[in-house]
Amino acid sequence: MTYGWEASVEAQIRSAQERGEFDNLPGAGRPIPGRNLPYDESWWIKSFLEREQLPSDLLLPTPLQLRRRVEQLPDELRDLPTEQAVRTYVAALNTEIVAWLRAPTGPRVVVRPVNVDDAVRRWRTERQHRAATVATTAPPAPPAPTRPRRWWRLPWRRR
Repeated sequence: MTYGWEASVEAQIRSAQERGEFDNLPGAGRPIPGRNLPYDESWWIKSFLEREQLPSDLLLPTPLQLRRRVEQLPDELRDLPTEQAVRTYVAALNTEIVAWLRAPTGPRVVVRPVNVDDAVRRWRTERQHRAATVATTAPPAPPAPTRPRRWWRLPWRRR
């Protein structure tokens, strides 16, 4: 036997089905994603990161984030245009590392400040190496443009 509120809900669902409100819903006819997978407590975090296209590094504790940034430093510095920009970037990273070292939170992971001069030296050598490879693989210069023909010198014009 159903109670009054259960009967009214069932009646509303049935009338909505008859009106066709459940037809052509997004995802209709497709399997439910993750149905055969075991339950994961952090499913909503993973789906949020995927939906918003955020990097999963945001979930790491601070020392691991800093360590990863130090490891990826050559890739980050590669596109910087000047030595001053490299020094500024490394100084900002070192400021974050020192702030964490003063008040450490999270797991105990060794994170040391980056030597600015070493980073600049690596940036210079990589920049020179890249310039040398570009110079050796540069395409030949395009031919000089030809002068356009003048309308008064065209062959079909009467003289």
